[in-house]
Amino acid sequence: MPKPLGSHRPIHGSTTSILGGDTAISGNISATADLHVEGRVEGDITCTALIQGEGSEVVGAITAESARIAGHVDGSVTARDVVILKSARIRGDIVYDALTIEQGAQLDGRLTPRTGQGPSVSRSGESLEQRLVLAAPAQKLEQD
Repeated sequence: MPKPLGSHRPIHGSTTSILGGDTAISGNISATADLHVEGRVEGDITCTALIQGEGSEVVGAITAESARIAGHVDGSVTARDVVILKSARIRGDIVYDALTIEQGAQLDGRLTPRTGQGPSVSRSGESLEQRLVLAAPAQKLEQD
């Protein structure tokens, strides 16, 4: 059984800190490592990559390079890559470069691409639009 609060070193070399399901923190968290949250956090979170468990709750702003949200968030999420799983319940704005939302996720807030208004254009004239993916479960085709 993992420790409620600890860290381990994954195979690829980066460090991940884990806040277990029985952990409740009141205050801001700043980590240079990846963070896996299964418990409750009342405060802002800043880290490299955030993985939020299905039963967890964050009341505060989340800032990361990547964020995978599966629990409840009451606050804004700002990340380059944001994945919102179907179990997620978010009340707050999302600022992103790439965004994936699974069918069934609940979001009460604004979606804003990080670069501002409209698509950017590269020097070669190609559009550099942000990516928004609305994920849905695969459906079987009925055959007559």
